[in-house]
Order: sequence, then C-alpha cells, then structure tokens
Amino acid sequence: MARLEILDANSAPLGEGRGVADMLFELGMMYSVGRDVPIDLISAHKWFNLAAAKGNAEAVRLRREIANQMSDAEIAAAQRAARDWLRLNPNAAAAAPAAAPAMAA
Repeated sequence: MARLEILDANSAPLGEGRGVADMLFELGMMYSVGRDVPIDLISAHKWFNLAAAKGNAEAVRLRREIANQMSDAEIAAAQRAARDWLRLNPNAAAAAPAAAPAMAA
C-alpha cells in the first residue's frame, strides 16, 4: 500500500473521489492520536468533519467520539476552522458529494 506524506495540511493537493476523504481522515487520525504532531482535538475534529463531508463514514463516528471529550467552545472552534479551510479551498467544497452528512459535532 502506498503511503501519502502530508507535510503541510493547509496546502495539501486535492482532487475528487475516495482518496480525498481518506486523506482528510488520515489528518484527523494524526491529530487525534498525536502521530507525528501533538494531540489536538480541535484539529482532529476539523479534519474528521471535512472527511465526513466527503463521505467517510468512519470520520463521522470518530468526530462524534472526540466531540464527547471537547467543550462546546472547542467544538465551535473546530467547526469554524473547517469552514475557514473550505473557504480557502473552494475546489474542495465544490467536489463534496451531494449526500454528504452536514458538518456537526
């Protein structure tokens, strides 16, 4: 299996299809467990939220799981960060599946 190294998530290349959701999911995993980065539940929630919007069902589950460990203010910050990321990456928003789950806790 190929390994995708993501050094700068804010400028990660995006396309369409399953690979994008998987890449966003992996970013969520990195921040949720502290793999190569400090544990950051706000960032993890943001990336899981974006992966969920791309159709990754596991991201929906893990986003809900870490939200249980976060305050309302932290969840709101993560949601703002996800919206900001989408605003800065308009092609990512345009490629979202029509039946994507809404951004939520």
